[in-house]
Amino acid sequence: MKRFQFHAAALLLAALGFAGQALAGDAPVRKIHLDQYNGYFSAEETLSGLQPGTYEFVVTNRAGKLVGFQVQNIRTHETLALFPLQPGETQSTLVEVTADGVRYRCPINPTPWYDLDVIKPAG
Repeated sequence: MKRFQFHAAALLLAALGFAGQALAGDAPVRKIHLDQYNGYFSAEETLSGLQPGTYEFVVTNRAGKLVGFQVQNIRTHETLALFPLQPGETQSTLVEVTADGVRYRCPINPTPWYDLDVIKPAG
């Protein structure tokens, strides 16, 4: 009988763990790989049709000099991430992308803003 109770309790705890993950909405983190050159960025992934969610921006400095990376909410201009990058350095940051969209640039080695403003709802 004790063995049955132990197995029942273990199954109940496992089920609660899975239910907790589902309720927490543990969505996968999607990655955006960017290479920064002198005056421009290149992206490994296609950046159109993004959906709201958490994105990991992985940025590599290929400019051969100190550069920076800045991400903002397009509508509010709130800075969501900002950091410098030494030559050859790669850094990453997690950014919550909303339906507002985001934009990024280098504030040190001036580049134009890159707008990611076509954010489509999931579904």
